[in-house]
Amino acid sequence: MKKLASAVSMIAASALVLSACGSGGESGSDYMACMVSDSGGWDDQSFNQSGREGMENAKKNLGIEEKLAESQGDADFKPNVDNMVQQGCNLTFGVGFLLEDTIQEAAEANPDLNFALIDSTFSDADGKPVTIDNAKAVVFNTAEAAYLAGYVAAATSKSGKVGTFGGIQIPSVTIFMDGFADGVDKFNKDNKKDVKLLGWNKKKQDGSFSGDFENQGQGQELTKQLISQGADVIMPVAGPVGLGAAAAAKEAGDVNLVWVDSDGYESTEYGDIILTSVVKQISQAVEDTIKEGSEDKFSNEPYVGTLENEGVGLAPYHDFEDKVPEDVKKKVEDLKKQIVDGSLVVESESTPK
Repeated sequence: MKKLASAVSMIAASALVLSACGSGGESGSDYMACMVSDSGGWDDQSFNQSGREGMENAKKNLGIEEKLAESQGDADFKPNVDNMVQQGCNLTFGVGFLLEDTIQEAAEANPDLNFALIDSTFSDADGKPVTIDNAKAVVFNTAEAAYLAGYVAAATSKSGKVGTFGGIQIPSVTIFMDGFADGVDKFNKDNKKDVKLLGWNKKKQDGSFSGDFENQGQGQELTKQLISQGADVIMPVAGPVGLGAAAAAKEAGDVNLVWVDSDGYESTEYGDIILTSVVKQISQAVEDTIKEGSEDKFSNEPYVGTLENEGVGLAPYHDFEDKVPEDVKKKVEDLKKQIVDGSLVVESESTPK
């Protein structure tokens, strides 16, 4: 009897795994969506956290089953994704540019399962774009919203110097910095000013980077360097490394930040020094992609978040609502309308296609 019970148990377990392995058409608890974080972890108060929120919303609103795997470093990417495949995840997300190779390899090896990559498209060995039937790129034209943030930063700077730095020099980081640089330039041209941008040269594609998305101490040091050079508004584009920047800015006492990915006023404890945030609606994009998959409508067509479709945006000014001049607010709204209607094009080498 024990052997019979064991056999029945094994058959039931196998059936459960097989039911989770279908490529689509399931709904509710029959559909399993999974996500592997970048090395910043789920509580990075930035893009990993936003991705996880999308999973939680999908679980609540769609009734799907979810599984999460947190990566401590690059070495965790492959085993974490492989584990999701072994568990029969219908749809597996990789959060971040650094998971491109791992997600692409898994998608090509498992055509019966679906995959999605946040913050990067797919490419071949020569860097040329490729299309994979069962893999979707979820990317964001953050240069558009960062352009607006650069304009506000320049307009509110008292020192005439603003700064930025990145985590790693990859497209999903430098696209913010390009837009920010152009926004500063726009303010200067419109107002015959000469606000300096420290930390990034768009023309040369050269600037300051912490080297990873984990070392908050390095973020603190880079920010102190920018402050010592006179910057009083700084945009860190480095996930949780930005918390180190916030600590340095808070200590300085007269320095404000532009946060990225999420609304830093709400996601961090440094809201009182956050001028605004360049927001990616990662959470909504994740939930929408899961909904498509659970309804058997998964598509490999890339999702590109823009100002027009509200996939990216500028967060409210919160505590700075009364400190940002009305004419600056109006100008920013005008610029946003121009970007949306196409009369103003914000360009970056890293703009998603």
